[in-house]
Amino acid sequence: MFKFFKELYEDAKNIAQKDPACKSILEVIILYPGFHILVNHRLCYYLYKHKLYFLASLFSQIGRHFTGIEIHPGAEIGRKLFIDHGMGIVIGETTRIGNNCTIYHNVTLGGTGKDKFKRHPDIGDNVLIGAGAQILGPIKIGNNVKIGANATVFKSIPENSTVIKFGEIINI
Repeated sequence: MFKFFKELYEDAKNIAQKDPACKSILEVIILYPGFHILVNHRLCYYLYKHKLYFLASLFSQIGRHFTGIEIHPGAEIGRKLFIDHGMGIVIGETTRIGNNCTIYHNVTLGGTGKDKFKRHPDIGDNVLIGAGAQILGPIKIGNNVKIGANATVFKSIPENSTVIKFGEIINI
């Protein structure tokens, strides 16, 4: 239980450090929906892994109602995720998100409807996903990738790349 609260504090501290508008960790804990959905998702993921699917889905939908952020209880999320202006984010069931990532509003980490088992993307560590980006299918986004606003990504992206529009990769 101590580990649970330690990791949540680490998440709140990370958000406070990354958001220039934030004045304190307490502000994050009380006011930030991106933090609230992380707390909610940790509970839902625990229930999901213990095969309490109905309860996991129920609490997930309650979290979605209050934050506007929809994370399937089965999605695997690493430490220090910063969800900034999270309204409209959708994260699918088989998504994996690495550590120290940032996701802006209206992002979809979803499926294409063509795959059966692994349907959603794997996101590496230190990835930034711009507002409105759509990352679809069982693809891999490498570590240290930046995906620009409104980019649509259907294929895997190598480490240390930047995607600026429909699948166009530039290396900086």
